[in-house]
Amino acid sequence: MPDVKRLRIMAVGLRGFPNIQGGIETHAQYLYPELVKLGCDVEVLVRRPYVTAAKYRWEGVQMKALWSPTSTGLETLVHSFLGVCYAIIVRRPDVLHIHAVGPALFVPLARLFGLKVVMTHHGMDYQRQKWGRFAKVILRLGENLGVKYAHACITVSKSIQQFLEQEYGSHLNIRAIHNGVEIPKLCESTSILNQFSLEPQKYFLMVSRFVPEKRQDDLIEAFLASNKRDSRKLVLVGDFHKGSKAYLDKIQQLAAQHPHVILTGFQTGDSLASLYTHAECFFLPSSHEGLPIALLEALSYGLYPVVSDIPAHLEMALEDKHYFKLGQVSMLAERMNQVPEGGFTAQTKANVIERVRKDFSWSEIAQETLDFITHKPEV
Repeated sequence: MPDVKRLRIMAVGLRGFPNIQGGIETHAQYLYPELVKLGCDVEVLVRRPYVTAAKYRWEGVQMKALWSPTSTGLETLVHSFLGVCYAIIVRRPDVLHIHAVGPALFVPLARLFGLKVVMTHHGMDYQRQKWGRFAKVILRLGENLGVKYAHACITVSKSIQQFLEQEYGSHLNIRAIHNGVEIPKLCESTSILNQFSLEPQKYFLMVSRFVPEKRQDDLIEAFLASNKRDSRKLVLVGDFHKGSKAYLDKIQQLAAQHPHVILTGFQTGDSLASLYTHAECFFLPSSHEGLPIALLEALSYGLYPVVSDIPAHLEMALEDKHYFKLGQVSMLAERMNQVPEGGFTAQTKANVIERVRKDFSWSEIAQETLDFITHKPEV
């Protein structure tokens, strides 16, 4: 292993960054600049449809765009295959860092040609509702090959680590290194609120991609059934032009039933910060998550959370009042009715932010990641 200060890391399995929607993309956007600060040379292979430049640098990270198709079913696999081939033939990095179970299909290929491979498992993608039977088989195979053949496997939550150890064996080199978040500066501007006729502390917020497993439909139905539907607004942030047409049509039809349901489209930067800053409560009714960065972001602003009781959310160890049974719209509406005026008190909000600062620091996560990928486990 070369000197850590000159460790060359190449990453594949993500669309790109900065400001490209997706949990893996946000993870990479914060992790890799921290690894650069620790003395690593990092190159990230991104997808041409999502970036305008073939090469660029961001926060010390070298970005290289490779072609990929725009088909949902082929985009990730084709780009990952090309990325692994590029790593094998052209760059020969000290560590190839592959993200997610789909791209992990090519872990054995990278191993065959002598690369050291680390895989990060962000969640069981084969559980996502958008995939058909064949795609789910391929994704499950990717998980199998990635976990078994990578030199090291990182999971973003303890629950994923426990599942993998039960499924594939506790002898494998697997470690949970959770997602992180930066403590933001509050954005006092209300220009984005004015654009959507919102008032501070008078709206509920969800930030997510529009895909079935995020269950925005449950949230809208709960809002329409709650006693808050006329005193609050429900704001759904996310790119509304990508995803299942049937699901997007369903969301639009539900949203059209009440003028207080607001679809803002994809937001970033100060606009997103302002929406977080002035919200009263944050909701995440998902059926599938790794360790959701959107929830960490909400907590970093001190927002009162209401989330489904899936393992990734339970791992956050919130009080019972912040959870509801997955898929139970009536219970979600009840939790919505119970949101206190103004969300958390000032003291509780400060305590929540301090906990996030202490437990979810990207600088510490980067150091733990570097220590793990450079460690040689005992044989």
